[in-house]
Amino acid sequence: MRSFRTLKAATLTALLIAVPFASAYANETPTSIVDQAQGLDQGIADARQQNTITPAEAQRLHMRAVHITQAAEGRGKIPAVQSRHLLRRLDNLDQTLQVDTGGGFAVNDDNAESGIYPN
Repeated sequence: MRSFRTLKAATLTALLIAVPFASAYANETPTSIVDQAQGLDQGIADARQQNTITPAEAQRLHMRAVHITQAAEGRGKIPAVQSRHLLRRLDNLDQTLQVDTGGGFAVNDDNAESGIYPN
């Protein structure tokens, strides 16, 4: 009976260790990335319509959003690592849009108050 409990505990421990590693390599659908890219693209269009960014800047930001969308849509499922990378690229693009429209500041901006980040 005692060996059964030990085996059960060892199996549970192995499972708890393996799950995070398995999820790190699990494939994901690109839907959330594409949805966020479309939302960001709408923000770019809104900023352009409100004349808070130039047409050239809007085009540059739009093309970056398109490239991210294409990278996500290129496959039916994408590895979790690539998904996180694409989401980081979208976040960086969103930060750029906020800085360009005056809604944020560059991280290396000397005039920025310490510890305060864009809205």
